[in-house]
Amino acid sequence: MPSLEFERSLERKGYHRVAGVDEVGRGPLAGPVLAGAVVLPQGLPDVPDWLVDVNDSKKLTARQRNRCLQEIRSHALGIGVGIAHRDEIDAIGIGNATRRALYRALADLMRPADYVLADYVPLFEPGVPYQTIKSGDGLSYSIAAASIVAKVTRDSLMEEADRNYPGYGFSRHKGYATPQHLRQLSDRGPCPMHRRSFAPLRTMPLFTMPGPGATEIMTEVSS
Repeated sequence: MPSLEFERSLERKGYHRVAGVDEVGRGPLAGPVLAGAVVLPQGLPDVPDWLVDVNDSKKLTARQRNRCLQEIRSHALGIGVGIAHRDEIDAIGIGNATRRALYRALADLMRPADYVLADYVPLFEPGVPYQTIKSGDGLSYSIAAASIVAKVTRDSLMEEADRNYPGYGFSRHKGYATPQHLRQLSDRGPCPMHRRSFAPLRTMPLFTMPGPGATEIMTEVSS
């Protein structure tokens, strides 16, 4: 379970706006990579009731994530969201696109952080001191909260993609390489949501269809 140990240690060192950052969507065959940044209140003597259920987003159900996100929105000092779209991933690679999304999430905070806790993604230019923590979304409440922001936002985008590009099942698998998704790719070929730099998509002809296309509009997350 996460704790506030990292945040409290940094508070004692004089850091007042510690942001946890995390990303989701590095592995899928389709859609963007999404990052969240969350600054929690300081001076918490104990873990408050609104924070106690926050955890690594992968360990929570969709209902639990949505409930936690509402609490995070109500109590966090700042929330930021960063996105790197499919075309960026194909152009610069998933590692660079992931870092770009993380930097954008930090830049999206209403007030900048003075320290960053990251979930083991090497950062090159965060602009402030930072620490990477292996499996940090299960150890730090700030990073866990950021993972929830990223996951819920990306899931919403993939549900929108499912409406714009029906037949691939994006609302169910969120772009990951499930057997159903691979069957649809084999039958239909990739759509514009798919990462053409990822195997097995590099050699597939693009599937075209009428309709508005995927908008990849970011879900509004208030800071």
